[in-house]
Amino acid sequence: MQEEIVKKRFPFFESGLRDAILNEGTYREFDAGEELIREDQFIRSFPIVISGVIKVCRTDEAGNELLLYYLRPGEVCTVSLICCMDRTRSRVKAITEEATMAILIPVELLDNWMTQYQTWKEYVMRSIQKRFDELLNALDSIAFLKMDERLEKFFRDRFHTTGSTQFEGSHQDVAQAMNSSREVISRLLKQMEKRGMVVLSRGRIDYAPLCD
Repeated sequence: MQEEIVKKRFPFFESGLRDAILNEGTYREFDAGEELIREDQFIRSFPIVISGVIKVCRTDEAGNELLLYYLRPGEVCTVSLICCMDRTRSRVKAITEEATMAILIPVELLDNWMTQYQTWKEYVMRSIQKRFDELLNALDSIAFLKMDERLEKFFRDRFHTTGSTQFEGSHQDVAQAMNSSREVISRLLKQMEKRGMVVLSRGRIDYAPLCD
């Protein structure tokens, strides 16, 4: 079963690399909200997402979060890979956004795979380029968009990532993800509701109108 899943998800990998993933990796299932990587920890294994979505973010001393990007099926966290290469502590945390299946790869294999498997090297380099582009996009949003525009973009990006039109959580959860205050986010959400862009209920935000 796992062999078929890996072959379907990574048809571009050499058969030897797929065998190495199956033999050396650990197949794990996670519930929504589980923390896979903590900030300031040495990483012993990094996840390759098979299904589900993982949120990668940074936090400040007050616990406010800044969303960096999402990991989708078939993707790997390149920030954690870079920490593994440098043998440094993690500078991000990774939390499952929904029920997720992933294969955890021991960091000791990273260097060998980079030289042994050409398709792994290409996969890592493409991942780094994609994450770099997403980080630039996040910086552009902070620098050039107003908060209401950032909030709309937050929901649209979430739809494109997860396919969901529902945010299960509080206004404070949204504020933390956007590194803003609950008061600001609540005010903007109420304005958006008046304009028919979202539907607010306790513990849930329906942003389907933004996804039409």
